[in-house]
Amino acid sequence: INAEYMGGQPDHCMTNPTTMQVLNHNVKRQSGRQAQLDNIQSAKAVSDIIRTTLGPRAMLKMILDPMGGIVITNDGNAILREIDVTHPAAKHMIELSRAQDEEVGDGTTSVIILAGEMLQMAQRYVEDQIHPIKIVNGFMSALDDAVELLGTVAHPLDIDNRQELAKVVCSCLGTKMVSRMDELMSNLAIDAVRTVTTLDKTSGKTEIDFKRYAKVEKIPGGEFADSRVLSGVMLNKDVVHPRMQRRRTAPRVLLLDCPLEYKKGENSINVELKDPNNFELMLRLEEEYVKALCDDIAKFKPDVVFTEKGLSDIAAHYLMKSGISAFRRLRKTDNNRIARATGATIVHRTDEIQEGDIGTKCGLMEVRKIGDEFFVFLDECKEPKACTILLRGPSKDLLNEIERNLLDAMNVVRNLLVDPRVVYGAGASEMAVSAALMEKSKSIVGVAQWIYQAVAMALEVIPRTLAQNCGANVIKLTTELRAKHAKGASPQWGIDGHKGVLANIAELGVLEPFAVKVQTLRTSIEACCMLLRIDAVVSGIAAKKESGGSSAPPPENEEMGEAA
Repeated sequence: INAEYMGGQPDHCMTNPTTMQVLNHNVKRQSGRQAQLDNIQSAKAVSDIIRTTLGPRAMLKMILDPMGGIVITNDGNAILREIDVTHPAAKHMIELSRAQDEEVGDGTTSVIILAGEMLQMAQRYVEDQIHPIKIVNGFMSALDDAVELLGTVAHPLDIDNRQELAKVVCSCLGTKMVSRMDELMSNLAIDAVRTVTTLDKTSGKTEIDFKRYAKVEKIPGGEFADSRVLSGVMLNKDVVHPRMQRRRTAPRVLLLDCPLEYKKGENSINVELKDPNNFELMLRLEEEYVKALCDDIAKFKPDVVFTEKGLSDIAAHYLMKSGISAFRRLRKTDNNRIARATGATIVHRTDEIQEGDIGTKCGLMEVRKIGDEFFVFLDECKEPKACTILLRGPSKDLLNEIERNLLDAMNVVRNLLVDPRVVYGAGASEMAVSAALMEKSKSIVGVAQWIYQAVAMALEVIPRTLAQNCGANVIKLTTELRAKHAKGASPQWGIDGHKGVLANIAELGVLEPFAVKVQTLRTSIEACCMLLRIDAVVSGIAAKKESGGSSAPPPENEEMGEAA
């Protein structure tokens, strides 16, 4: 390795030219240009895996997971998280898709394709011995200009207009497996997100937490058209006693997270009774304790009781005699959603129950049997801030894919409610930014001009891949589209992913959230810069032994001392 490149002194300044063995023989090390080129090749390999899953004519991938299950999808994040890779740069690319999914929920395929193309464009400059820092600086300057240029082609969206909002969501679903049901899925996504949207009174910010308060329940059977958003919550539970009522109108709901049974010891406890009468006394005390819990509940005359902990048979008997329907062993998340939907407050002890803790916003409580399972519905709630999305379909695999697509659609709605700006999709916005960057590069002098041109050419990979996946003439379409966008004349022209021809995207109505496009650009270019700044990859480091103690031999002086 050249010491000057590694930040040390030049070769002619070294006084001791002897070679030293510093690392273990088992350690593999790559450094310099070779490490950068290997990182680029592994990142391109990951990009090529999901390149065919972009666009409305996308192909599907069938993946066998380690547990023997099958995943059939064209979602980039769902594909990559099931793939086991060994190269660290490939693992970093997979993390990009996960980060994109957590941040904006869409564009997971585009970010990987774009990052792979950026690295491919940077490869020629690495091979030409241009210093990586100069390439990185050029990429970051191009990123700032690309985000600024993308803002000029964005236009606002009226989020109060449901039809315009649904049009953007349908554009997102157009590349998914559920594209034929885009109207139904868009309505489900809009209804669910608007239901859980709340305004924080202290900060004044809009809070949209659909991952916690909008639960998706998948029940095989029925038709897709039977899917709907409940104005309340649905749980896979049945009443604890067969004589309890399974239907109540306008119920009073009480939520608990304490057990309705006699307290048990944490460890095994042995009780020795010398008098046989004491056994009956112990049973009577236990029954009196449970009856006292039920009396505390019955004072406030609730119709339905939910508890996160256990509920004994004695408690079920007393609650049934009081005319109360009870459900036990709820998840904490389910209890929180019921509280948001019914206006109830979760109580920790039965002697602390107050009238204000009872939820009265629920219009109907009913236990229904769907297939072989019983489900309790808390429906017709007034202004619920939590909901359940009921999905019906022919098979579990298909329902899993519909759930992934629905979550993407809900993320799109969330992004639009937070930042109501949209850009043209189908490669139009990427091509417009590419043409503007290419024009701007003419005013830049030095290496940065080449980097700007590389970023501009890399952005063309999105419309090029769209044309390739629908079987069109890629070179002809790309050239015609480049001519349309020359000098910013027609920023709304893109690729019709169904027919494989040029189209006016404004007339097609293919729109995408501005936040998703900006996040895609930032994530892909910043990841590319990080990989280019890596100049050494060290692997084969031995793990530390868990038994404590080192495997190294003791120092010689200690051995000599013991021998003496």
